[in-house]
Amino acid sequence: MADVSVRPARPEDAERVARVQLSTWRTAYSDLLPAPALDVPEVQAAALWLGAVESPPTPRHRLLVAMERDELVGFAASGPSEDSPDAVELLTLLVEPRWGRRGHGSRLVAASVDSWRADGFSTALTWAWEGDPATRSFLTSSGWEADGAVRGLDTGERVQRQLRFHTDLKED
Repeated sequence: MADVSVRPARPEDAERVARVQLSTWRTAYSDLLPAPALDVPEVQAAALWLGAVESPPTPRHRLLVAMERDELVGFAASGPSEDSPDAVELLTLLVEPRWGRRGHGSRLVAASVDSWRADGFSTALTWAWEGDPATRSFLTSSGWEADGAVRGLDTGERVQRQLRFHTDLKED
């Protein structure tokens, strides 16, 4: 059995989080994101993630990392939603494609749900690219539902649509 885990990110993880983000974006979202977003230097992305770890915007912002042995293979970032005071937003959930389909995304969501419940949130929201059926399928298979809200992100080249998903965090 593989040695896998999820834990809160540490400052020394910032470079590896940036590497996962950029690798995943370049592999999975090259048709959705503009070239300047894909060409961000890793050191610049790492500096942003280091700030998120060392000085999160609120105490309820989280950055969790998925590990396989000593390798950081994915991460989930979340924080209070602007839509509702009782809702948390899953801002980013990425697993590097070469580590996909090993349960890392599910473990990241489960650990996130535990922290969200501990923080008193009753609902979780997230946005998925309309042109990303893999993420939409993962969310629905994990109990999330599209709620009909749509937003457009102007990438400079075109407007890419995102669909909002939600899930109830109340325990049965």
